[in-house]
Amino acid sequence: MPRTIWSGAISFGLVTVPINVVGATEDHSIHFHQYHLEDGGRVRYRKVCELEDREVSQEEIGKGYELTKTQVIPITDEDLSNLPLPTAKAIEIDAFVPLASIDPIRIAEGYYLQPAGQVAAKPYKLLVEALGRSAKVAVAKYAWSGRERLGLLRIRDDVLVLHAMRWPDEIRDPAELLPPPAEVSEAEIEGALALMDTMTVDQLEGEEFRDRYTEAVAQIIEAKREEKPLPEVPEPEQPAPVLDLMAALQESVSKARASRGDDAGPAEVHELPKPKKAAAKKQPAKKTTAKKTTGRRPRSSA
Repeated sequence: MPRTIWSGAISFGLVTVPINVVGATEDHSIHFHQYHLEDGGRVRYRKVCELEDREVSQEEIGKGYELTKTQVIPITDEDLSNLPLPTAKAIEIDAFVPLASIDPIRIAEGYYLQPAGQVAAKPYKLLVEALGRSAKVAVAKYAWSGRERLGLLRIRDDVLVLHAMRWPDEIRDPAELLPPPAEVSEAEIEGALALMDTMTVDQLEGEEFRDRYTEAVAQIIEAKREEKPLPEVPEPEQPAPVLDLMAALQESVSKARASRGDDAGPAEVHELPKPKKAAAKKQPAKKTTAKKTTGRRPRSSA
């Protein structure tokens, strides 16, 4: 059972839902320690007072805001727990919006909200049912870890999930990252859509969505523990420069289909029209019977 991170309530108009907040995700990555190369001793960080030049215990350490280099305003945990904010004790719902209206870049880590006791069961269920039927998500404010935050409430398997959200002014403007102007043809767009269709899956499960990095690190650790040779490093494929975009799309679609065991035949991607040759000086047309049968047909709009 995950530990409770925060306890409070969801404020929904005049309805209050007591809840406990627990983590919704787990970290399975492999973590390393720093050690002294000469003798293998563990290297640790110690908290040292700059004025007394000595290590201090946790009981001697407090929070403070540095007003100037010589003046610090002490702030206690009690001060922070009694902030003059309605969100200091509750997750306060401010609005309901369609999920599609929220840019995913604003959504951060997620937490499960657990009803706190029998008294919370009915209002908790009410909010779950209402959110489920409305097909909307709730936008709320809450105060954790020394700051007020924006959050998103949604339903996952009949459980309320709170996602931390970034404030609008925390999102950088991507305008300066735009590429130079470029034109793509309809045929190239259709090729990209064909590749996307071939790579579409119903669920994010299977071999493609396995943490291979962590597995590889575990293999290295195990090999060193048993004093065996390290696993061989596969030779990475060197991507060739894309000179023919349509040919690259065609090949990508074929490889994607082959990897999924799809024998549906070649991808239906239109060929890129050949570039027009530079216009030559106009010459008088020769009267031949073949002229009528070799003229260019207008491009189909399909």
